[in-house]
Amino acid sequence: MNERFLEDILSEISVSGLEEPVQEVVKTYMKDYSDEIREDDIGDVICVLNPESTRRIMLSAHADEIGAVISNVKENGRLQVVNRGGIIPFTYPGQQIQIRTKEKTVYGVVEATRESFGNKELAAKHFLVDIGASTKEEALSQVALGDAVVPDTHIRRMMNGRFTARALDDRLGVFIIMEALRRAKEKGCKAGVYAASTVGEETTKNGAYWCAARIKPDLAVVVDVTYCSDYGDQGTAEAGTVILGGGPVLCNSPIAAKKLNDRMKAGAYGRGIPVQIEAAGAFTHTDGDLIHFSGQGVPVVFVSIPLRYMHTPAEVADMRDVENCIELIAEFLCGYEG
Repeated sequence: MNERFLEDILSEISVSGLEEPVQEVVKTYMKDYSDEIREDDIGDVICVLNPESTRRIMLSAHADEIGAVISNVKENGRLQVVNRGGIIPFTYPGQQIQIRTKEKTVYGVVEATRESFGNKELAAKHFLVDIGASTKEEALSQVALGDAVVPDTHIRRMMNGRFTARALDDRLGVFIIMEALRRAKEKGCKAGVYAASTVGEETTKNGAYWCAARIKPDLAVVVDVTYCSDYGDQGTAEAGTVILGGGPVLCNSPIAAKKLNDRMKAGAYGRGIPVQIEAAGAFTHTDGDLIHFSGQGVPVVFVSIPLRYMHTPAEVADMRDVENCIELIAEFLCGYEG
């Protein structure tokens, strides 16, 4: 496992619709392991192994993260923003932020007053971002409308192989599918593998549909994060019990293909990889929801990453789960002929 690759992915800013920085990292790392790297007009990146194979297996994980984009600049130099994806507004006031422009990163703070913390209807439209500018003209000399805004966070190691960072959802999934392709290649995989780092999952899921429509896969493995039930007051009745460090999570869902779930389970048991099972009553709210309905229909299996504190600036994952997801998917890929 290349942990430098993981850190490079997690260090970038990739708000939905503005995923290019992460996609550049993916292309740089994967150029030595892919037979082809394909791109499309909306920014999806597909790394391909064995393109000549008649068996096409799509791996999907989304490169975009939740955040905000600059929508307006006030006369006093404060920035206004619009939400991109499911941010939790109460995690922003009083926090340092970073803004990705075309040329550089600009730093600032989301204004906070005691009154703002009492606003039960707080939303991104209420934020005022202070970058130190005194006038509109001064602010626009540093940033532009449409620039991405995210919390100014760090990657930190924790005890017992855990780590914390912003937007593990789902750049951690992108890392996993790319490492799974690389490992499958090392193991002699003969099937055609199409590892798609998709755009827009947090907002429109357009990337998943575009990639699936172009790849025309025989089946797809969707890698995203899922809620742990081992903190706070997380219920278990609807989704089941999922613990951090407990292994990859397979989904009992109307969209998940039973045969593929069984094949994943058999591979896990054969390799001594622990797996967990979650439930979904209908849609999964992942790329798989659109991949499944593309073309004439695509059988889908979900391999999810246990995650604590989803959609906060300090998500937490476990490196053992990451390694087990990579190995499980690589073995699954190698079980298919070309």
